[in-house]
Amino acid sequence: MSAATVLAALPLETTQGALGAVEQAYLDQARQLQAISLGFHIILVCFGVAFPAMVLFTEWMGLRTGDPIYRAIAMRWSKVMIVLFAVGVVSGTVLSFELGMLWPNFMATFGEVFGFAFALEGFAFFLEAIFITIYVYGWKRLSPRAHLLSGLPIPIAGVFGALFVISVNGWMNQPTGFTLGADGRVVDVDPVDALLNDALWHTLVHMLLAAIMVSGFLVAGLYAYRRLRGNRDRYGRIAMLIPLTIACLASPVQLIVGDWAARHVAVAQPVKLAAFEGLGETQAQAPFHLFGWYSDGEVTGGIEIPYLLSILAFHDPNAVVTGLDSVPVDDQPPVNVVRYAFEAMIMIGTGLVMLAAWYLLTWWFRRRVPRSRWFLRAVVLAGPLAVVALISGWITTEVGRQPWIVYEVMRTADAVTGASGVPVGLGVMIAVYLALGAGAIWALRLLARRPLPPEAAG
Repeated sequence: MSAATVLAALPLETTQGALGAVEQAYLDQARQLQAISLGFHIILVCFGVAFPAMVLFTEWMGLRTGDPIYRAIAMRWSKVMIVLFAVGVVSGTVLSFELGMLWPNFMATFGEVFGFAFALEGFAFFLEAIFITIYVYGWKRLSPRAHLLSGLPIPIAGVFGALFVISVNGWMNQPTGFTLGADGRVVDVDPVDALLNDALWHTLVHMLLAAIMVSGFLVAGLYAYRRLRGNRDRYGRIAMLIPLTIACLASPVQLIVGDWAARHVAVAQPVKLAAFEGLGETQAQAPFHLFGWYSDGEVTGGIEIPYLLSILAFHDPNAVVTGLDSVPVDDQPPVNVVRYAFEAMIMIGTGLVMLAAWYLLTWWFRRRVPRSRWFLRAVVLAGPLAVVALISGWITTEVGRQPWIVYEVMRTADAVTGASGVPVGLGVMIAVYLALGAGAIWALRLLARRPLPPEAAG
């Protein structure tokens, strides 16, 4: 059941939900609070999804080669994994409360539609927590093979947990699995249909690859920085190459998946695609502008690339692309925010692919890692830039959907709480996240200062 089917059953243009709309003077602060929480948590999600697989691969290499350095790396990384998981538990719990406290009308109206996905995510979370505990505390209590097997459910649970949460986000962008009755209330709920919405699959694959790139480049960057400082031991070299290789292999694939996602958006959310470019009018042979500023229906001051938007959206330079003029101004997202987030994601992603090509081609033709200090500097920068690309991608997705919290069904302004304490909550949460971040850095630095075992110190 598509969004169009949902809207066809609704006599009004939108629904104000089960609780009805409320006057809220702090809508922007509620959005900022949600954005800060998501921006903090999403980095930890990357490590929860991708990093355990890197740890297991490293341990498996140790079993396969008999080299104790691999085991030492995996053991240290597993402690990093549990620290980040613990911080993620706190930030994820905050997010769960925020959904109900900041957006009560959204939850009350559509909770029975996507609640099934959140319930499954809870099972995945507890499964991941149980096996992380077994894995971290089982290093000296289980046989090497049993210990490796005990870690296998961790990345599996992480991927499924991401799937269930991303399915809700996909549903918000392409709602399905319900009908709105004459009174604007949800009826005929099909939670499985909602879970398996059409926006799920490209979003999931895009996010999984982003998680690999963020965690891989960040970890590799730390060891690259260590090598720039003069520490060039074998332990640091292997600890840099494993995540770097995995991230570099994922980077070119991300370009293909990004193309898949853009073409889906062109059909399912054409106004969002128009905001990517700042395309004021529907037209064939639509260009794409780098930089510039969107105002009064056009981009000024940018670098125009003819035909590029039509090519990106439909692989046809003559294709007609829907412009922002297809909907009223009140139904358009904040174009410049979306444009610059999209361009940042694309430019950083292209840069990471170039870094991946430098590394992989050098390895392929010369059977070695690039020796230039500029390469190590690029690896150091790749981690923070991958995080910026990740956040920019989510800004593109979420802000590009505005003013809708459920695309073309419920406005964000109709979903927000009427409580007056939102600015106080924003200040408190900023303090909480600063404390969480500082605590995580302190714990990770303690782990980094611990001496390596003698067999791994060479």
